[in-house]
Parts: sequence; structure tokens; C-alpha cells
Amino acid sequence: QVQLAESGGGYVQAGGSLRLSCAASGRTFSSYAMGWVRQAPGQECELVTAISRSGGKTYYADSVKGRFFISRDNAKNTLYLQMNSLKPEDTAVYYCAADWRASPITAVTTSGEYDYWGQGTQVTVSS
Repeated sequence: QVQLAESGGGYVQAGGSLRLSCAASGRTFSSYAMGWVRQAPGQECELVTAISRSGGKTYYADSVKGRFFISRDNAKNTLYLQMNSLKPEDTAVYYCAADWRASPITAVTTSGEYDYWGQGTQVTVSS
């Protein structure tokens, strides 16, 4: 089992940047494919981006492609999300999630497949 804790959320003006972190503890971090999922008020969860165990494969939703960048440091047990050119529609609670069943080269692109979730961190982008 793995425990996940997000940090780095906050309030930013449109066009600004934020970097989210997700610290993992428990079972070996490199055993998990990871992802970032967001949920805006009154809306369904959206898988924003995902990364394979080694970091060699990534996935981005069209809504964030070219603006958001996912990375991981397995030595530090940490997942990152660099968010640039933020828009008001990026406002949401951002969750990191882990999937232990994925193959080593898979970036998991379905939010329902993730087994473990953090508590989330709020990102608010003002216009």
C-alpha cells in the first residue's frame, strides 16, 4: 500500500504557473504508475496526465497538452506536475493517484483504474 500527499496548490492569476508535488510513502514508489486527476465543482473527474513507472511514457489530456508537464523522481518518491499558462478553467482540486497493477511501460489513462489517491490540493486560477 502507498500513501500519497499533495502539496503546492494555491491561488494564481491566469497565465501564471504552479508546481504541484505528490510525496509517496509506504510501498516502493517505482512500483506504481502515477497520474494527476482533477475535479472542478459540479463536474466529473478528469484525468489530466499520467506517467509510467519509470517515467518513460506519459499521457496528457488535450485540455492541458503543451501547458502541463508531469515528471517523477523515484529516488525521492515524488511525483510532480508543472502547470504553465494557467487558465480559469484549470481551477479544480488536483489529486495524485497510483496504480500498482499497470505494466512497467504503461501510462494509465483511465481514472477509475487507479487504486490509491491523495487528499487533493486546491488550485484556483483567477481571470
